[in-house]
Amino acid sequence: MGPRLLYSLIIGAAILASLVLRVWDPTPVARLRALVFDSYQRLAPLQYDPALPVRIVDIDEESLKRIGQWPWPRTILSELLAKLRDAGAATIGFDIVFPEPDRMSPANAVKFWPQSDQLSQLRTELDELPSNDQIFAKAIGTAPVVMGFIASPMNQGALPETKSGISYGGDDPRLFAPHYPGATSSLADLQNAAIGTGALNWVPEYDQIIRRMPIVVTLDETLYPSFAAELLRVAQGASTYVVKSSGASGEKAFGEQTGIVKVRVGDFEIPTDANGQMWLHFSPQTRDRYLPAWKVLNGELGAEELGGRIVLVGTSAAGLLDLRATPLEASVPGVELHAQAVEQIIRGNYLMRPDFATPAELLYILVLGLLIAVLIYRAGALGSAVLGALAVGFVIWLSWHAFNSWGWLVDPVYPTIALTAIYLTGSSFVFLRTERERNRVRHAFSHYMAPALVEKLAEEPGRLKLGGETRDMTLLFSDVRGFTTLSEGLDAEELTRFLNELFTPLSNIILDEQGTIDKFMGDALMAFWNAPLNDPEHPNHACAAARRMVDEMAVLNDRWEKAAKAAGRPFKPVKLGIGLNTGLCCVGNLGSETRFDYSVIGDNVNIASRLEGQSKTYDLVVIAGEETAARATNFAFLELDLLKVKGKTEATRIFALLGDDKFLQSDTFKTLSAKHQEFLAKYRAMDWDGAETLLRECEAIGVQNLSGLYTLYRDRIAAFRSTPPPENWDGTAEATSK
Repeated sequence: MGPRLLYSLIIGAAILASLVLRVWDPTPVARLRALVFDSYQRLAPLQYDPALPVRIVDIDEESLKRIGQWPWPRTILSELLAKLRDAGAATIGFDIVFPEPDRMSPANAVKFWPQSDQLSQLRTELDELPSNDQIFAKAIGTAPVVMGFIASPMNQGALPETKSGISYGGDDPRLFAPHYPGATSSLADLQNAAIGTGALNWVPEYDQIIRRMPIVVTLDETLYPSFAAELLRVAQGASTYVVKSSGASGEKAFGEQTGIVKVRVGDFEIPTDANGQMWLHFSPQTRDRYLPAWKVLNGELGAEELGGRIVLVGTSAAGLLDLRATPLEASVPGVELHAQAVEQIIRGNYLMRPDFATPAELLYILVLGLLIAVLIYRAGALGSAVLGALAVGFVIWLSWHAFNSWGWLVDPVYPTIALTAIYLTGSSFVFLRTERERNRVRHAFSHYMAPALVEKLAEEPGRLKLGGETRDMTLLFSDVRGFTTLSEGLDAEELTRFLNELFTPLSNIILDEQGTIDKFMGDALMAFWNAPLNDPEHPNHACAAARRMVDEMAVLNDRWEKAAKAAGRPFKPVKLGIGLNTGLCCVGNLGSETRFDYSVIGDNVNIASRLEGQSKTYDLVVIAGEETAARATNFAFLELDLLKVKGKTEATRIFALLGDDKFLQSDTFKTLSAKHQEFLAKYRAMDWDGAETLLRECEAIGVQNLSGLYTLYRDRIAAFRSTPPPENWDGTAEATSK
């Protein structure tokens, strides 16, 4: 089977799987889609319109404080209802269910009193009085009241009486509307006295955020309207609802039962999802919707605030636990959700998922998936990534634009996932095919070149040619002190073994710190950073390698000392000298057309080599150039001298690498650094007495590896006392060796 045919089969399977999964709509994708739509609502919420005829009479904390704890006697609710009726409220809806008799009714309250002979006569008299529930039912009967009920998954007795007719066209909506076997409703007298009754439910989602509200529900085998829809029906004086489902006139479902499409109540037509739920487009919570119940009872609010309004009676008091989460806010009184649903229907600002959305999304995935697949095979992963990014960006923009402009819920999530999956499938195939070719390059050069360079050549075979580039780099030179003397006592085999034991761990350290080993020169080693791979932290990595090399030498010396003692041979510790420098260099393939090495040249390379040589002069292990010290901010550096190296006309500041960040932050180093800088200032000002005083103070701090440095300066000062430098001397020293 050829690669093209195999690629076609794999891509075809990936596209087909994407289409099937979209139809299936896995739960994780649906949840992610909901979160995306939530973010749209937060970006573009509806703005509250105070002209809308919807208000909430709020049983808030202040009302409970003034009137008394909940539940209030229903005589107070009767009074509240009368105030609302007299103020001209068009509809009054109770977002409260009253399933039990009022325990504050006189005949009920007396049961809790201490029993006595006098109480028996009083009980007889109280039994003749109307109950609070009777008073409340009578008040309900005098006003356009809608009572709510809570649909329940349990059969709890008689269902509430329907107050309206519901007709439907097309498939039976009871097949699709949320179904419940029973309900918790108010006392029959209260429910029957109301002119309307509606469900207070919403279908909870996985995260308990309210996004949709049912417009119709099924109790047993009977359709009921929602509380919000019923408020609108009563306010309009309508008598029936019309539910339009799949199969109805003008609704093409291609012979399938796809669900509810819309619900008409009076002059309003409400688009719904297949289950008869309305997507809620929320506005931010505002106190302008709310009228405190205590002000209504006190007569402070009248026709101006309530006349002609749809009034919902509910609570925002936290202790009454009627709080819900929305895409905009984590805690909103439940009554506000019903109020916002009514407002949304009146405004006609609906969120909806158009019938064509899913087919359009499938077609988009199919077409763009095929285009991306073809482009991957012909132009590679990079070119196709641009098309894929544009395709994803377009569907995200379209989804947001459709939401913001028309209230359409167009899914950006699954097309993004599907196109990404198709791209990854195609690019993985091409990558694996290309990787086989690269492996041939790796195999051919892996024994001769640094691993990083081999990988670079495998990625870019065109770099396997003469030429170089200028790059900012850090160089490291290391050399074994006294190698000539050491080698005289070893035969060829022993010397080779010694060098292998030395260079193996040092090389591993350099490679571990992202360096590239340039070459080995007898007992010397040269390495560099920031080529062929980019390394923005190359000064820090080079310094880290140098510090680890110093530590590794202690380990090696310990091992060699033990071996020497076991063999009965004398042992002399092996010491390294390391030079570091940072700056611009030319790096690339240097040599002839037939044979070349990946190496680095330039003035900064020579300086690094010279600094390594100066480690002997200053009796220090690691000496760095000024640029390295300035940029390796994770390490402790101490300025050594102003030095003019061999072959240079200008002096450069050189530094000793003394420790890591822990030492850098220590009080010892901070004290030493300050004293040392004072010493250098006195020295360069030719204040020999002051310099010697500060030199002694620096020595007293006790950094042991600086003893040779301060001995050097003490000798210089002694020489300058007898033969002073010129008057214009700035402290520069000249290197006498390479």
